[in-house]
Amino acid sequence: MSATATETRPVAATGSRIAARFAKLRAEGRGALIPFLEAYDPDRATSMEILRGMPGAGADLIEIGVPFTDPMADGPIIQLAGQRGLKAGATLGGTLEMVREFRAGDSETPVILMGYLNPILSYGAERFVADAASAGVDGLIVVDMPPEEAEVLAPHAQAAGLDIIRLVAPTTDAARLKVVLNASSGFVYYVAITGITGTRSADPAALEAAIPRIRAHTDLPICIGFGVRTPEQAGHAARVSDGAVVASALIETMSRTLDSEGRATPGTAQAMLDQVRALAAAVRAPR
Repeated sequence: MSATATETRPVAATGSRIAARFAKLRAEGRGALIPFLEAYDPDRATSMEILRGMPGAGADLIEIGVPFTDPMADGPIIQLAGQRGLKAGATLGGTLEMVREFRAGDSETPVILMGYLNPILSYGAERFVADAASAGVDGLIVVDMPPEEAEVLAPHAQAAGLDIIRLVAPTTDAARLKVVLNASSGFVYYVAITGITGTRSADPAALEAAIPRIRAHTDLPICIGFGVRTPEQAGHAARVSDGAVVASALIETMSRTLDSEGRATPGTAQAMLDQVRALAAAVRAPR
């Protein structure tokens, strides 16, 4: 299917931190680095130190995972991060409070929460989006909420100015792509591999073929995640799309610094931030 003059093309909203950041990056001629951290992993203080340090290390946007007991899209590395976060006392409300504290020192870096629908429904969808917007959240990735079942959350999010960022997979066919894109805002998250996070690397040639197919149907930025692990892979992803999301590789690095009980050591936050710096340098390299 190809785009036509009469086809509706999803576009970025104006006035949001996400739209402003991608406009700035376009002016700079480069893609975004979007690192991930799991809230409260391995404890709240360390997670907060990493969150506060990410913009200075080169994060253009930040994705925060909300720990959940049944994270079906996540591989073992992020599942363990979620378990550590839950053990440390993570809640949806606590994650929002982390964002609120982050916003006290950073009013510009877009923050996206990634999680699952059940905790949001338990919290109360309308109350959640109001509190998320008040805390300074800019976008939501709700992995298990298809467009057909989004009425429970999407209208509240739209009213509160929060973007709903949706996943497009290699298996998304043309008919489904149109449905997903019409329900998307902020940016499109392209899942570079079939399967769960952190299991294998993306195929560069496949990405170069896939991104133009999606871009033909949307003016939203497109970012690549799932399977982006190394600086070289992040640099390539940011060149062929509008950004690279790096999650499991960062969590893996951080987890190697933990002690035998899964607790942070003095080098835990620094190890993760050093890796963000290396990824940022690759993303900022000349195209």
